[in-house]
Amino acid sequence: MGKLNVTMLRYLSREDFRVLTAIEMGMKNHELVPGSLIAQIANLRHGGVHKLLKELSKHRLVSYERGKHYDGYRLTNSGYDYLSLKVLASRGIVTSFGNQIGVGKESNIYIVSNENGDTLCLKLHRLGRTCFRNIKDKRDYHKNRKSMSWLYLSRISATREFAYMKALEDRGFPVPKPIDLNRHCVVMQLIEGGPLSGVHEVECVEDLYDELMNLIVRLANHGVIHGDFNEFNIMITETGKPIIIDFPQMVSTEHINAQYYFERDVNCIRDFFKRRFAYESELYPTFADISREDCIDAEIKASGLTRKMEKDLLVEMGMVEEDEEDEDDESNEEEEEEEIPCIDDSNEKEEITSNNDENNIENCHLDNDKLFKQELHDKNINNKLANKTEHHEVSKNELTNLQLNFSYKNENYDELLNIEKLSLNAGEFDDRLIDEIESIGGISTASTIHPDVIKKRMRLALEKREKRCRSKRFLIKGEASATTRSRRDNRDNIKQSTGDGFWA
Repeated sequence: MGKLNVTMLRYLSREDFRVLTAIEMGMKNHELVPGSLIAQIANLRHGGVHKLLKELSKHRLVSYERGKHYDGYRLTNSGYDYLSLKVLASRGIVTSFGNQIGVGKESNIYIVSNENGDTLCLKLHRLGRTCFRNIKDKRDYHKNRKSMSWLYLSRISATREFAYMKALEDRGFPVPKPIDLNRHCVVMQLIEGGPLSGVHEVECVEDLYDELMNLIVRLANHGVIHGDFNEFNIMITETGKPIIIDFPQMVSTEHINAQYYFERDVNCIRDFFKRRFAYESELYPTFADISREDCIDAEIKASGLTRKMEKDLLVEMGMVEEDEEDEDDESNEEEEEEEIPCIDDSNEKEEITSNNDENNIENCHLDNDKLFKQELHDKNINNKLANKTEHHEVSKNELTNLQLNFSYKNENYDELLNIEKLSLNAGEFDDRLIDEIESIGGISTASTIHPDVIKKRMRLALEKREKRCRSKRFLIKGEASATTRSRRDNRDNIKQSTGDGFWA
């Protein structure tokens, strides 16, 4: 998880990004994506996909792993970064990539510029680092899920931060201006200044202290608590104005631990001013001083705010009438919890589908249905023929007419006739009736082709049809599947356990 190297971004082709996108789509329900599935999603020839995967693995954009149950590829952090930067570059948001200016426990900060030459700030969320893995207890990103990819958690974290910045910037809070969002990348305004932790002298300590405390109370009045309001997340501009950054951990004032987070933010500022500027004030806000003015937490679906709390809050603030809210609540009663709204990423992904395979499977089902119906029709004819044969009441003319009708309507006459022969033998019927049927069928046909030739052609046609309907099984050359390895290990264990040396 070192510094991001974007040198290879200019050399990747369209097919490379199709493969990366295919792996990303496959990781929605696969921990390791098999190569055959990547080829189907990317809709590229499998040999070419294997070559592309080999090159991408060389540059560490994807990683090939041999799991216990199956093998496959997964997207690395660099590959996920390349997908995001490709979309941002196509939008004209990022045209040049600069130095890294910050590293945190869950993000990396870089300097970038757009097509107009304006300098911006790019934040890449990096959840899953060793120093910050106990995220299930600290954040509610999982909801009711038991497991989730670190890449997807990073995407949720970036989406939350962008949504909070947008809402706070619209209400006049001193936050960086959000520019754009894609996956786990957030592009925002670059603040000309430094963190409060690097400031040792200010013109007026009392005014800065009051301004920061007022920001904490103002955030709480709008329904949110920062949760990490300290000297590292407060930027001081050249004019001495404080700017708040880092918002993924924000919670609602209705959170069960809201008072604890509020008091922790206040104590962080008090301790810093006492330690750095030797300033200690007896005036500081408390959780009881909060007076609700707005509902940012309801707008962003902040942590700790349930649907019932949101409903009561909106009714109390007069934003929604109680009757209308009851109707909406009844209609959405059985729906799952909505995810955080994010920017439409329809332009970032190419249309990658496997329509050809789906059409082949659908046509195969249609052919099977037609064949099944025809076999039912032929089975009825066979039953009539068997019944008449069993009671010895059928005449030679009736057998001739029935056989002609049977041979014209069915292409698989020879094979079905053999099945009929086996069924008659199993029921201990007279074999002479079958010989009579075959002789009648041979006399009634006007074809000069030998019956064995017809039978052989029909068998070949049926084999071709089965091959077309059968789904193709992709296997990458040089990569033994996990199932093959497990079977080989089992055979070796059995061979060793049954050997003479073991029992001796």
